[in-house]
Amino acid sequence: MYDVEAIRRDFPILSRRVNGRPLVYLDNGASAQKPEVVIEAMNRTYREGYANVHRGLHTLSTEATEAYEGVRGKLARFLGADEDEIVFTTGSTEGINLVSYAWAAPRLVAGDEIVLSVMEHHANIVPWHFLRERQGVVLKWVECDQNGDLDPQAMIEAIGPRTRLVAVTHMSNVTGTVVDVATIVKGAHAKGVPVLVDGSQAAVHMPVDMRALGADFYAVTGHKLYGPSGSGAIFIRRERMAEMRPFLGGGDMIREVARDTVTYNDAPMKFEAGTPGIVQQIGLGVALDYLTGLGMEHVAAHERSLRDYARARLHGLNWLNIQGNSADKGAIFSFTMQGAAHAHDISTILDKKGIAVRAGTHCAMPLMTHLGVGATCRASFGLYNTVAEVDALVEALEFARELFG
Repeated sequence: MYDVEAIRRDFPILSRRVNGRPLVYLDNGASAQKPEVVIEAMNRTYREGYANVHRGLHTLSTEATEAYEGVRGKLARFLGADEDEIVFTTGSTEGINLVSYAWAAPRLVAGDEIVLSVMEHHANIVPWHFLRERQGVVLKWVECDQNGDLDPQAMIEAIGPRTRLVAVTHMSNVTGTVVDVATIVKGAHAKGVPVLVDGSQAAVHMPVDMRALGADFYAVTGHKLYGPSGSGAIFIRRERMAEMRPFLGGGDMIREVARDTVTYNDAPMKFEAGTPGIVQQIGLGVALDYLTGLGMEHVAAHERSLRDYARARLHGLNWLNIQGNSADKGAIFSFTMQGAAHAHDISTILDKKGIAVRAGTHCAMPLMTHLGVGATCRASFGLYNTVAEVDALVEALEFARELFG
């Protein structure tokens, strides 16, 4: 049984009051809160077991290395991959930049194409703009419809003879749209084109399996997975790893260094330079244990019920304009209010009621332009949110409507 009240007690911050009201945290799309077990594991590591990894034979270093490297296996199991296909990163942004610098930059030339959807987060746009600016790579855009749905066949049809990569989100951080990645990957591979998937939103809301999806690259970020900021990983299929050059130099990514030569370590260590975020990754491992203990299928079911309840309540507000209403979307609602109220003003009023939402462009400016809006408020739900919090959001929106007239 999924006991959301018991789960809420695992998150210390959810007992906080904001502006005299119980905190209603609906900014999970930006970053999720952390359970006590993650906080305590990080504190315990700093207090009792901190040392650098891979570089020492003393007890503390051995213990830290075992704890740190153990997370690679947890990530592999969580993503349905093998351990040697997991590269530690500071989050999805670094993972996507890794692919841009280490795989794409040495292989692409002027006129080569990267196919993107208009729904991408800036983290899955800007690294490709670097290649456009520096190497003359062409970015080809595929639009979603006004409902927020992305036709996978449109992505496949956009692939031409000069296409070298497809880069697509698994779940939109604005509309909540879940993209049929498996179909896109199958179609792209049939044309000999690899696919990078930004899994930042999807991996925290549903079970994911690299063997079923078939993606060549799949980036996840720890701070959305109820783990620490500065933690994360990218899945890279072995064949793609073999095609990649090192990204950053130093630390454990080398075997030997001489005046005239350098010998690199085997992958995935080849792509993990310098002293890593040891404690952050250990914290992520505990967060993955927590999610696995709940069962991602149970998390997904809870969030689907929240989505359905929130959709019914929010659509009952005929002065609220919700951006994207895909049938199988995640529990993410971006909206504007009829009249002159700006998203930032709405967010400020909601904050006075103790409700935390995001306001702005959500690092997705091409999508906002496509939807014809300058900014939206976004309420994004997580595993600890409740129907009572949906009701609190609706009540606060009604108050804001009255206030703005």
